[in-house]
Amino acid sequence: MTVVGTQINSDKRLLEFETYEDYLDSLVTFVDLGYLGNLSIARQLAELGYRCTGETLSKDTFYRRLKAVKDLLFPIYKPYELTSELVTPSSNILEELALRERSNRLKIISTIIFIRNLTKLQFEVSGYIDFSDRLEKENWLPYFQGKKKIWPCTSDLAYYHWRTGKTCLNKTSNYQPIIDPKLGLRFKHCYDRHFINVDPGAPSPGIYTTRIRIRSPEYEHVILYDHVLRSIS
Repeated sequence: MTVVGTQINSDKRLLEFETYEDYLDSLVTFVDLGYLGNLSIARQLAELGYRCTGETLSKDTFYRRLKAVKDLLFPIYKPYELTSELVTPSSNILEELALRERSNRLKIISTIIFIRNLTKLQFEVSGYIDFSDRLEKENWLPYFQGKKKIWPCTSDLAYYHWRTGKTCLNKTSNYQPIIDPKLGLRFKHCYDRHFINVDPGAPSPGIYTTRIRIRSPEYEHVILYDHVLRSIS
């Protein structure tokens, strides 16, 4: 069994070689060159393991391990990408979500989308969507382009199908759903532990949280809960 950490440490030596040929050359001695008189043949013997008492790496293994070491020691910085940046949002709801995309990706705010839709047979499907979580797990370009309609899924924070009676509550990367005997359904943020109260009759949705209703002919009902993330004191 190979321990990854040990393997990576031993493979750091590969950083001194730019190519596989350089690696093979390190296994070739002056005696080999003097005896064989041909560098290409000497490399072939080295590749076959005749000039190394330990493991001789194949070409594929060499580049795979070299890449693993470089990725670990010199990770490539990949900044976040805004899906909505080069797209004109197709509706006012998508405009509002586009304005919130950057802040959600940077974990400055955390937006919960409450949405009610009607199926073709006029049955209601409603739910609460963790916008940041869905941004990370799904390509939102079709939504911003207007090619796809936003629907709550059974894997979202909360889901309810009024015809079948199917109900789902799920923990996401940001929220834990809580059913309070007195306050009803609430969502506890996993980072700052503040509660978002989604009761429409409540005077406030919670600390550092605002609530706004967005009206659109494409959706029956849309409410955005924007929770500003605060450091834990």
